[in-house]
Amino acid sequence: MAHSLKGKVAFVTGGSRGIGAAIAKHLAREGASVAITFTSQPDKADAVVKAIRADGGKAIAIKAEASDADAVTAAVARAAKEFGGLDILVNNAAIASFAPVGEFALSEFDRMFAINVRAVFVAVQAALAHMGEGGRIINIGSVNADSMPIQGGAIYAMTKAAMAGLTRGMARDLGPRGITVNVVQPGPIDTDMNPATGPFADLLMKYLAVPRYAQVDEVAAFVTYLAGPQAGYITGSGLNIDGGFDA
Repeated sequence: MAHSLKGKVAFVTGGSRGIGAAIAKHLAREGASVAITFTSQPDKADAVVKAIRADGGKAIAIKAEASDADAVTAAVARAAKEFGGLDILVNNAAIASFAPVGEFALSEFDRMFAINVRAVFVAVQAALAHMGEGGRIINIGSVNADSMPIQGGAIYAMTKAAMAGLTRGMARDLGPRGITVNVVQPGPIDTDMNPATGPFADLLMKYLAVPRYAQVDEVAAFVTYLAGPQAGYITGSGLNIDGGFDA
């Protein structure tokens, strides 16, 4: 797919680390100009931007808390102004908290919903003001939308299931405009949120047909394909990259 995204502009929320950083770099390698958002750790965001620029790409980092609708909207507008439009939106920013339903704090419920679901809606609304035919919206969900094998994950699973439902509905709304909307649902991915040597690893490995955690570049390559010209007939889909976790 050499430079299949040349001339395109991509906006990746939560792009300073993990899956988001890998996605930003992959999109840039295919020729897209990339804007990423971050909440904290500007040094990591700067490192992503520098890596893209060192490889000959264009990139900027914008501080924007995902739960702040005004900040997200302003960040999208800034990226569109900087690069002359917007073609690809990747909603990657997310958080995860685990606790039994009876012990889960309402404030944390609201926070997780605000970042994992409401922020997706906000970013899409903001992006549509700058996105034309052929646009791509790719939401990063989780296989836990379909299967939650551990206790304490009900609220996280709910937010990812809500994202999947939102994706399907938006695909119907935006299809007439030539914009595709899909949700990529990773299984266990080796990141700082869920490392391959972390406390859940032994349990999760039991559910995998391919007995290993995935690497972030595997998810990023999948997202980059969906962002490209060959994926124009894929929309409204929940696409698992999960090593058979949900098989």
